[in-house]
Amino acid sequence: MVICYTAVGDYLLPNIAYCDNTLHLGRYSRLRQKFLKENHGGVYSEMLLSGSLWEHLSEIESSCQARLERIVSALAKSEGVTESLKESDQLEWVCKMNSVRDRAEEIVLSELIYTL
Repeated sequence: MVICYTAVGDYLLPNIAYCDNTLHLGRYSRLRQKFLKENHGGVYSEMLLSGSLWEHLSEIESSCQARLERIVSALAKSEGVTESLKESDQLEWVCKMNSVRDRAEEIVLSELIYTL
C-alpha cells in the first residue's frame, strides 16, 4: 500500500480522500465492523484507508443472510418444523422456530463474524 503525502508548512499530511458511501449497514456488518475495530485494529485501519472496508462489510452482510436462511431451512426440515405443525400448534411451532433461529445465528456468528 502506497500513501502519498502533501507538504503543509513543516508537516507532511497523507492524501486521504473521504469516500461518502451511502451503504446502510445491517446487523451482521455492524457486528463485523465492531469486531475488527476492537480486536484487529491494524486490519480495520488498513481496510478503512484502502477503501475496501465497505465492500467487505456489504459482502459479509449478504453472506450472513444467505447462510442464515440455508441453515434455518435445513434445521427446520430435520426437526420436523412444518406448516402443518404451525396450523395445529402455533405455540409449539414458534418455540421450535425460535430455537432453530437462535442456533443458526450462533453458527453464522462463529463462522463469518468472529473469525479473521
